[in-house]
Amino acid sequence: MMFLTQFWDFGDCLRVVSANLGVLIKSPKAHNRLAERILTQEEVQLLINSTTNGRDRTLVRLLYFAGLRVSELCGLKWRDLKSRGDGGQITVFGKGDKTRTVLVGAGIWRSINELKGYAKHDDPVFVSGKGGHLCRSMVFHIVKNAAKRALIEGNVSPHWLRHSHASHSLDRGAPIHLLQKTLGHSSVAITEMYLHARPTDSSGLYLPDDDE
Repeated sequence: MMFLTQFWDFGDCLRVVSANLGVLIKSPKAHNRLAERILTQEEVQLLINSTTNGRDRTLVRLLYFAGLRVSELCGLKWRDLKSRGDGGQITVFGKGDKTRTVLVGAGIWRSINELKGYAKHDDPVFVSGKGGHLCRSMVFHIVKNAAKRALIEGNVSPHWLRHSHASHSLDRGAPIHLLQKTLGHSSVAITEMYLHARPTDSSGLYLPDDDE
């Protein structure tokens, strides 16, 4: 496609070609593989159980229960966390400098606070070996290794937990506009892709199946 466009540009300069034939050729659309990147609830639990220490277990749980992007998780400081009843709220700084607040339940909130120790207000929640914020590549490494130990097939990444959060919360009746706000999507149309990836009904289920 790029070659045809460059050929037309060259031909146009020489006044040899009068029309861009490249526009008649459409690039094939990439297949939507979202459904393949949604773990079952059992697989999520296996992934969590396959971590090797408390920090990594909490990290994987928070990716799932809060639906965070990797960069959002890595950037968390203790000042971004506040108690709310038995659980807590997390101020998340997302894409495009957009800020949102995510609520988490009592279980994950306890796990997070067990990591604090003597950490100060501006210290990172997830600490690297050098004492700074945990880097993105290490989060990918933690998730991939846990997936291997759990014998989960596929190129499992932290974003699979965000996809799984979206799908599972919709399955359990979460309003789509609430999910949009939790994930920080700019439009509910983006969030709706999860409805198509994991539909709860299909016309084929209304047809009789003699093999049942």
